[in-house]
Amino acid sequence: MSPDATGTSPARARTAWAWVSNLGGVALVGVLLWWLGTGPALAGLRRIDTPAVLGALALGALAALGCAWRWRLVAEALGIRLPLGTAVADCYRAVFLNATLPGGVLGDVHRAVRHGRKAGDLGRAVRAVVWERTAGQLVQVVLAVVLLLALPSPVRPYLPTVTAVAVTVGLALVVLVRALPRSGPSRRARALRAAVADVRAGLLGRRTGPGVLLASTVVVGCHLATFVLAARVAGVTAPLAVLVPLTLLALLAMGLPANVAGFGPREGVAAWAFGAAGLGAAEGVATALVYGALVLVAALPGAAVLVLRGRPSALRGRPGDRTVGNQGGSSPVPAAGLAGSA
Repeated sequence: MSPDATGTSPARARTAWAWVSNLGGVALVGVLLWWLGTGPALAGLRRIDTPAVLGALALGALAALGCAWRWRLVAEALGIRLPLGTAVADCYRAVFLNATLPGGVLGDVHRAVRHGRKAGDLGRAVRAVVWERTAGQLVQVVLAVVLLLALPSPVRPYLPTVTAVAVTVGLALVVLVRALPRSGPSRRARALRAAVADVRAGLLGRRTGPGVLLASTVVVGCHLATFVLAARVAGVTAPLAVLVPLTLLALLAMGLPANVAGFGPREGVAAWAFGAAGLGAAEGVATALVYGALVLVAALPGAAVLVLRGRPSALRGRPGDRTVGNQGGSSPVPAAGLAGSA
């Protein structure tokens, strides 16, 4: 039997890609520090003081609350009970795992699987996290495009063309999805029916859509404010109208897969953006590294949640956490699919 038939080769390929992407992120940061010098970065990290730590903790708490509220809205719209307190604790733990483990999504995989086991519906729980993270990413991209169009930045001249292409591709995908068959017993038809039902109920519903949009905007605002705080700590004194577009570009770069806990592409894009804006590539790298440190500080409450709620007894589901409804078309979704969809 061939290796492909047993699944050995794909598994090895995924492992190899994980190592390559993670090492690529570390290597990129190392090259930038070697090329630009470690002075500005070390100086910025040394300037992290108590007010900066308290500010990062406050912004992190607000972001965790926004993420938890969005997750709860989507999950309960899909028929899974999720108390807000539980969602906040699980989001904090996910943020800590994302900030300390390679890939940046393992914490979300963990909260999706944990919630699915407690609720008795792993597939729907995974889909809830996939959809709420997708909503967050879409809102971040839209807000970024709007602000980058409104404020001066190195990419502003190219944005109209890029936006037009993106809108065209999006419309083409919508047309393609609508053209796919939704009836019949095939696995593809069932998955499409489930996806359409999820989006209508979890993201576009009258009771969930406005809340998801507001929560996502709050989360993006907290990330942006933390990046601006990091820039000030690193010694960047540029006006907000100049600084905000550069930090948005760095935040968007964190979505690239070649990173270790967010480090890598973020520093590379920050170096390019700050350099192109005349603020200095070294200051861009320093700002990105200080941001990473502040995010780690803001995620520390998640470490306490991991210790206090990570015991075996905490993993047992309770009767009150069972599903509160059943939605047609639901089918299990592998947890591995979360990482690729978020």
